[in-house]
Amino acid sequence: MAQRALVEDALPEAQKRSMRPVDLVHLAKQCLGDEHLELEILRLFDSTLATYFGRLKLATSFDDLAINLHSIKGASAGVGAWGVADLAAALEKDLKDGRPLKSEHIDDLGMAIEEVRDFVARMLANEED
Repeated sequence: MAQRALVEDALPEAQKRSMRPVDLVHLAKQCLGDEHLELEILRLFDSTLATYFGRLKLATSFDDLAINLHSIKGASAGVGAWGVADLAAALEKDLKDGRPLKSEHIDDLGMAIEEVRDFVARMLANEED
């Protein structure tokens, strides 16, 4: 057991993360194992992603771009949507460093968000069964 912990500590953070669009173990820890809370958080997260990504696509000023990227990054990290959080963080860094945001990178973020939203929709649909 201790040997496994040492190996896991040596792995880069990206390799420790879940392969699912949302790290359900992280989410369960955040919600203290309350499955109903997890589902409610996922509902709120889904609408948060849709809102802030929609605003991001319309944003033209530095401040608007920054607040929407930061909101997407924070919400995603909170639930364990690491891929979205990482992409938003990279865009946020480019923006802060004065580099223009490339439309391809925003499209990549959009695809990652759609993958997460689809995963969340499937999770919520399974709840109703």
